Amino acid sequence: MRVARFYAPEDVRVEDAPEPSAGPGELVIRVRNCSTCGTDAKIWRSGHPDLRPPRVLGHEVAGEVAEVGDGAGGWSVGDRVQVIAAIPDGSCHECRRGGMSVCPNQERIGYHHDGGFAELMRVPARVLAVDGVNRIPGGLSFAEASVVEPLSCVLNGQEQARVGDGDTVVVVGAGPIGCLHVRLARVRGAARVFLVEQRRRRLEMAAGLVRPDEAIEAGGTDTVAAVRELTDGRGADVIIVAAASGQAQEEGLRMAARRGRVSFFGGLPKDRPAITVDANIVHYREVGIVGANGSSPAHNQHALELIAAGAVPVADLITHRLPLEATVEGIHTVARGEAIKVTIEP
Repeated sequence: MRVARFYAPEDVRVEDAPEPSAGPGELVIRVRNCSTCGTDAKIWRSGHPDLRPPRVLGHEVAGEVAEVGDGAGGWSVGDRVQVIAAIPDGSCHECRRGGMSVCPNQERIGYHHDGGFAELMRVPARVLAVDGVNRIPGGLSFAEASVVEPLSCVLNGQEQARVGDGDTVVVVGAGPIGCLHVRLARVRGAARVFLVEQRRRRLEMAAGLVRPDEAIEAGGTDTVAAVRELTDGRGADVIIVAAASGQAQEEGLRMAARRGRVSFFGGLPKDRPAITVDANIVHYREVGIVGANGSSPAHNQHALELIAAGAVPVADLITHRLPLEATVEGIHTVARGEAIKVTIEP
């Protein structure tokens, strides 16, 4: 079979590999779609401390069961499935208290285990043990199902930030995650949603799809002043910084209304993780800062339900479909900001 395998930064090769087999409690799936994300671009450029090469990349996976291992009951060859990316152990202190997204023993598809940029992918028993394989409902395409994983992360982030009825929400970053945040915020009852992006082309592309109430180009605009003007000086109830920018995080705090919530959804570069926080904004305005890191199996299940029900449409966000041989070009397209969502179709 063919796979896209990471060997070192800027060294990802599409090559032949032996077909996997299903061990006890495992599945092998025939990958129909594996979508790309900004994390894949970061790995291509810099690697990742949790990824020991050589490793098949790709973690937004949908396909059909090709082999069922002993003890993997309830599954049959041909079943259409979506697979979680982040695999909690299900038994640690955090998992027992409902914090599976921050499990300290978490493993990940495409990092610790070979991922979905391949014709076939082994699904470890650990995934099945935490109910991490979901049936794709009839009528939903594999491509749409591959977007379940990023939406599950967005769902976790909005739960942490308590997005709800009547909120004014600012989403910073107009990539696929930002687009999903705009759509999910509306599902959760937000009254107005503003989208902020530095790159004009990306902003225009995203705004044309998700139709925010206001699209704010950050390149030559005082975004804090713009948000305050749009809210009659009050500020926004929720600011979701879905961009790897310390400046955007600092500005997000200054956009917040009294008792607003700021979500640091995008991680910062490991060599520049610090920002300056005006503690008086937090103190006197009672502003909350929350993090968001991945998702739980339950978030994946809920995200699949939202997409299948049409509550969060995703088909139009898939702007590029590429064969496995073009995986590296797909990652580069993401890095250049020339697409909303790129999906690989092995």
